[in-house]
Amino acid sequence: MNLATHLPVSERVASAWRVLGTVPDPEVPAVSVRDLGIVRDVIDHDDVLEIVLTPTYSGCPATEVIEQDVIKAINTAGLGPARVTLRRAPAWTTDWISAEGRRNMLACGIVPPGPALADGAQPIRFFGRTAPRLACPRCGSANTEQLSAFGSTACKSTWRCIACREPFEHFKAI
Repeated sequence: MNLATHLPVSERVASAWRVLGTVPDPEVPAVSVRDLGIVRDVIDHDDVLEIVLTPTYSGCPATEVIEQDVIKAINTAGLGPARVTLRRAPAWTTDWISAEGRRNMLACGIVPPGPALADGAQPIRFFGRTAPRLACPRCGSANTEQLSAFGSTACKSTWRCIACREPFEHFKAI
């Protein structure tokens, strides 16, 4: 049974938002695509539910997988048919990550990003670029060091805690 024809528009959209909160990001599975902030809007067009996504960056290799996972989740919940629209402007920023998403990152050992710059621009530095010290997500020590500016994905860097000797990742502010 397709629930879409039996729910009022506002309930269908609210249900879709709840479902999207269960769809994990393929690169950071501790965070849902909703909590990562890439779901920008859910629009009920009566005949189809439109899910508007903003990828974390335009060349993100996970975009196609995310689109498929979103459609599958919406259809499995009986809220379809659905389609995905990609909206690349304004560009995604780590400021869109929800408080829940940040807590989930920290709980799985990824230090969440701090705030991005107000205008979204990142300064270009040619000399003396040093990363600020981060608190270890496992023991809380600030005695940490950056091992690599890039981690398992371009949006993360790799760190190590000197105190507990555990490695961890930091999700960079974008």
